[in-house]
Amino acid sequence: MVYCPVSQINTNVSMFHASNQTAKMSSLSMFAISLHGLVSTIGIIENLLILGVVGFHVRRSVISVWILNLAASDLLATASLPFFTLYMARGNTWTLGTTFCRLHSSVFFLNMFVSGFLLAAISMDRCMVVLKPVWAQNYRNVQLVGKVCGVIWALAVLFTIPFFIFRDTIPLPSGKILCYYNYAQLLPAKPFDLGSLCKERKEALAFMRLFLAFLIPLLLIILSYGAVNASLARRGCRRPFRFVRLVVAVVVSFILCWAPYHLFIIMEVVAPTGHPAQTFASSALPISATISFLNSVLNPVLYVFSCPDLCKKIRHSLGAVMESVLAEDLAEFARRRSTARSSISTSEMKQRNSPGIRAQEDVEERIQQGVEAGQAVAQAIDEENGTLKSTGLISQQQGHKSVSAHEVIGSEHNDEVDGDHD
Repeated sequence: MVYCPVSQINTNVSMFHASNQTAKMSSLSMFAISLHGLVSTIGIIENLLILGVVGFHVRRSVISVWILNLAASDLLATASLPFFTLYMARGNTWTLGTTFCRLHSSVFFLNMFVSGFLLAAISMDRCMVVLKPVWAQNYRNVQLVGKVCGVIWALAVLFTIPFFIFRDTIPLPSGKILCYYNYAQLLPAKPFDLGSLCKERKEALAFMRLFLAFLIPLLLIILSYGAVNASLARRGCRRPFRFVRLVVAVVVSFILCWAPYHLFIIMEVVAPTGHPAQTFASSALPISATISFLNSVLNPVLYVFSCPDLCKKIRHSLGAVMESVLAEDLAEFARRRSTARSSISTSEMKQRNSPGIRAQEDVEERIQQGVEAGQAVAQAIDEENGTLKSTGLISQQQGHKSVSAHEVIGSEHNDEVDGDHD
């Protein structure tokens, strides 16, 4: 089996621990092991909780699909941490075989690419909702987001293949077995310098990680949220504090978790062999890799548990918490409340249609009809009496008018007789 020169292997992994033949571990290693255990425990519980609640108790929506894929990737990463912890606890000696060494390392890089791509895609999705609301209303749906997530996973697997191929178990003269890169594989047929070939491949993979998994996603995240902020400013809309806080937290956590790892990888690659910078970078890589796993713990906190009154809602119902966090807008809440009310009304109608209640309602209805009929008869009698009274009054008035007319005619006749006598 051909291996790269020792200078091409991680200095910290191959030399620092190899020189320590005793069972004692450095304080740095103890800190890394403790941090691994803490991150792994919290991350597994957190992401399992999200997958269980969002996957089985929350209606499918665009945001829930994003969250499920992000949680699945983070769960894979945190679930692989205990094996890395075991590797460090045994003095950086791998005892689980070459195949599992490749699979275990590939999970780390798969999560690296999937997390970066998903965070960038979520940011672009938020941007499209604000900048292109009509397009988002017509085409943004669960099916489209599912296809995008499928493409993201496929690309992540494709970019992880080189790391799977070049990962290997490397025996050292001290008896330790490393789980590290062996770039002396798939060698070309033409003559070559092994040292230069290993260095070129190492640099290529280092810069590939830097650009594809960190710089490009970070640039997309910043541009997307910057465009959202500019659009809201042009419309005169006041940016909510919660939105600003979430954006800042996403960008800062992504930088803090992944920047140290990529920085030390580049330092180790570009620094001359044996230079203090290379030695320092090699020593800091295990800790920086552990810190990068923190992103798998922070993602659920930022994207799922961002509800302001979380504690109160957790006491009420865990499912209600996830529903409220993943709800697209207030209309979603109104729709669900309307559905609940219609369900209650339907159940009440079913109860009313039962034989006992229906018979009681029939009796009450007949009593009410009898009361209304009695009131109608009484009203008719009152109207008839009023008609009779008004008829008698009219007759009396007509009699008075007849007498007055006779008196007027008589007085006129007397006046005519008196005129004849004159």
